Amino acid sequence: MMRSHFCILFFFPLAVLAQDALQVQQTDNYIYDGNEAFDAANDVEAEKNYRRAVALGAKNDIAQYNLATTLQQDNYTQEALLTYAETLEATRERPNKHRTFHNIGNALMQLKNYKGAVDAYKNALRNNPNDDETRYNYALAKKMLEEEQQEQDEQQDQDDNQENKENDDQKKDNDKNQDKDKEQEGDKDNEGEDSQDKEKPSKEDEGEKDQKEPEQDEGQESDTDNKKKQPQPTQLSPQQIQNLLDAMSNEEKKVQDKLNAKKVKASGTKNKKDW
Repeated sequence: MMRSHFCILFFFPLAVLAQDALQVQQTDNYIYDGNEAFDAANDVEAEKNYRRAVALGAKNDIAQYNLATTLQQDNYTQEALLTYAETLEATRERPNKHRTFHNIGNALMQLKNYKGAVDAYKNALRNNPNDDETRYNYALAKKMLEEEQQEQDEQQDQDDNQENKENDDQKKDNDKNQDKDKEQEGDKDNEGEDSQDKEKPSKEDEGEKDQKEPEQDEGQESDTDNKKKQPQPTQLSPQQIQNLLDAMSNEEKKVQDKLNAKKVKASGTKNKKDW
C-alpha cells in the first residue's frame, strides 16, 4: 500500500505537465490555423480559431493579439481595443507591448480619438524607440490633434461672437422699445395739457371780450352773459385722470417686463504577428 501511494504522488506532477503540454500544443494548432485563415482573407475562420486558442488559456498574449488584429481589420474597433487591453495584461515583453500599443494607436485613429492615439503611440515608442512607422504615426496623430483643437477654438469663437451679436441686438431692441414707450407717454401728457389750454380761456381773452361787449340796460342779459354763466371745463374729469393713470401704469409695466427679460437673457493596423 505504501508503495502504491507513493507512486500516485510521484506520477501526479507528470500528469499535470502532460496536460499543460497538450493545451499548449492545441493552442499552437489553433493559432496556426487562425494564421492560415487570416492570410487567406478568411477572417471569420481566423477569428474562430483565435477564440478557441484564447479559451484554452495558454499563450493568451499571442492568441489575444492576433484576435484583436482580426477584429480591427473587420472594423470591430471597440471590441478590438478591449482585446488589446487584455493582451497588455497578458504580456511582459517589450516588443509585444510595442506592437500592441502601436495597434491601439491605429484603432484610436480610426475612431478619431487623436489624443488617445498620441498617448498610445508614445507608449509604443517607449518600448521601441527605433520603429519608424510608429514615429510617423505619432507625428501624424499630433498634427491631427492640433488641427482638431484649432477647429474647436474657432468654433467656440464663432459661438461667442454669435451670442454677443444676439445680446447686442436684443439690447438695441429693448432700448428702442423703451424710447418708444417714453414717446408715447410724452404724447399723452402733451395731449392732456393741450386740451386744458384749449378749454380754459385766458385772462386776456376775457378782458377783450369785456371791452367789445356793448353797454346794455340793467336787467337785460346778453347772449354773452348767458354763456359766461355756464360752467367752463377747466380740468380733466376724475374718470379721465384715472384712465390716464391706468394707461401709464400699463406702459410702465411693459417696460419693466422687457428690462427683466433682458436681464435674464444677459445673465492603419500592424499586421498580425505570431510572437
